[in-house]
Amino acid sequence: MSLTEVDWSLIPAPADDGKAAHLEGASLPDVTLPATTGPAVTLSDLRGITVLYIYPMTGRPDRDLPDDWDQIPGARGCTPQSCSFRDHFAELRTWGVEGVFGISTQSRTYQSEAATRLHLPFPLLSDADRALGTALDLPGMSVDGQHLHKRLTMIVKEGVIAKTFYPVFPPDQDAQNVIAWLRRHAEERA
Repeated sequence: MSLTEVDWSLIPAPADDGKAAHLEGASLPDVTLPATTGPAVTLSDLRGITVLYIYPMTGRPDRDLPDDWDQIPGARGCTPQSCSFRDHFAELRTWGVEGVFGISTQSRTYQSEAATRLHLPFPLLSDADRALGTALDLPGMSVDGQHLHKRLTMIVKEGVIAKTFYPVFPPDQDAQNVIAWLRRHAEERA
């Protein structure tokens, strides 16, 4: 089984704790996050349709994951989630998505390794100082003494959060769920 293939029946599914219910309809804050490629991104400046997928942390081949990582509901799956957005990037673009960004509390340097290794056609953003997490009151968890964001995905239209997916499980289906939502809403407008 590869890094992106996971038997999700062996992984505990996260429960909806209601901690993302306040996000739909909120405007993106005036927060600037370092990107793995290109200049830093000021979220309040984003226009059009943007997908922001937020995840706890990607693993690295040269480092161990925290103890019992697979038993923390919602922790496992950051690499499969990123690969899902990579593999469906062109289709997302056909549905009007202008930008895709993965976001975690890991440093830009840490994330650069993952973005390169996974051949992502979009940048990862670092919320290491938790400016976005604080501004939007994102759900989080503490693992081995560090704060991590819980996994969620937002579809943003003209700077306003139109749809939030939370919890996201299984994470390797995240991009397909976003595409399905975009398709339904395009058909409703037609």
